[in-house]
Amino acid sequence: MKEIEKILKKNIAILQKQESDEYQYIPKPARMMPSVENIREIIEIIKSIVFPGFFGETEICDGAQEYHLGMNMEKLYKCLNMQINTALCFSGKQEEHRESENLTLAFIDTLPEIKRMLATDIKAVCDGDPAATGYDEVIYCYPAIQAILNYRVAHELLLADIPLLPRIISELAHSATGIDIHPGASIGEYFSIDHGTGVVIGETCVIGNHVRLYQGVTLGARSLATNEEGVVQRYPRHPILEDNVIVYSNSTILGRITIGHDTIIGGNIWQVYGVPPFSRIVQKKAVASSFIDGLGI
Repeated sequence: MKEIEKILKKNIAILQKQESDEYQYIPKPARMMPSVENIREIIEIIKSIVFPGFFGETEICDGAQEYHLGMNMEKLYKCLNMQINTALCFSGKQEEHRESENLTLAFIDTLPEIKRMLATDIKAVCDGDPAATGYDEVIYCYPAIQAILNYRVAHELLLADIPLLPRIISELAHSATGIDIHPGASIGEYFSIDHGTGVVIGETCVIGNHVRLYQGVTLGARSLATNEEGVVQRYPRHPILEDNVIVYSNSTILGRITIGHDTIIGGNIWQVYGVPPFSRIVQKKAVASSFIDGLGI
């Protein structure tokens, strides 16, 4: 037992130190930290507000929708207010509690627009997928809608300069769907992602209306600029996709380039130069060869 106690105490003493070169990058814990579980609950509440009857209380009687929305809105206010206040404390901002209340109410004011934008996304997803049996199936089953909902919520919180929560919300969707949309990206109406696994949309992307992405698409940065101290600089470094652009599976578009409206980017393309509107970017045709009885192999 003495040997066990000795080893435990030795490693406790080492682990609690912050002086080493490596440990200096791990900050001391804040007094208050946002709760990932509570933020996940907030997203579920928002889903029940914008998609009543699909999530949360699934049986809503005629005439009871106002009660249902009111109950969930009050729950959202309390939960989100607490997490915003905690995030402000975590970030070192010493705003009064009143600030978190104002930020919470300002976000609630964006819910009708979030719902309107999601309605356009649902239509775009459904219209572009012959396998979809209807809007209800898209809302309830399609991972793209989950990822886009989280993005649209996180984006509004980021615009309000609320720390940490937007990234937690986007990473919850990333973990659940494999779709990674940074909350800083700007995405227009009627946005759709088909299948979606492996899609990456960077922080400074600008995406227009009626844009469709397929699985494995990356909208990323070519390189990272640093200052004299070697610190990575923040600047617009991701692509701009204008209206009515389609990007097929496993294509990579890098850098602050513009893909003109009504352009189609074929599958497995590496694109680092902008293209004008109505472009068609595809691979060269594969060479087909026929062999008989193994000859030529």
